Amino acid sequence: MRGLRVRAVAGAVVAMVMSGGTAVAGDGAGAPGPEADLAYHGAASMAGGLVDVRFTPRNHGPAAVPDATVRLQWSEPLVNEQTLPAGCARSAERVVLCRVGALAADGIGERVTMRVRLRGAPAEVLLEIDTVWNGGTVDRNRENDRQRVLVLDSGDQYYF
Repeated sequence: MRGLRVRAVAGAVVAMVMSGGTAVAGDGAGAPGPEADLAYHGAASMAGGLVDVRFTPRNHGPAAVPDATVRLQWSEPLVNEQTLPAGCARSAERVVLCRVGALAADGIGERVTMRVRLRGAPAEVLLEIDTVWNGGTVDRNRENDRQRVLVLDSGDQYYF
């Protein structure tokens, strides 16, 4: 049953992404949606090929975000079997998508915490985080919802 739910979430998220649902939903007449400013801040660490990631989504406003999905992409492939938090699903060999849900204007979402295992035991991995769906809002400040962090296999926390 869990596998079926994961595939359903992954299918829905992939459908949204493939339909181009990133920045503007519009009103059918080409007008952009309301403006919101998504941001993700957290930390990542790695030891022995296990990467721990935690981050909190935030919407700086001015409008609410009806629904959002974030992409986490690693420079190294993940092992096939992963235990991911609810609302997250694999979409490619190196990519996990997580639904962060609705975010009120000037609101903070629920923290996302996960542990993934990389293939082999690389000495470092580049983690990239960005928004792939924002419910039709327009985000003019893409600097804070696109994060890149180099994580060394040291057990140290790397903040973004």
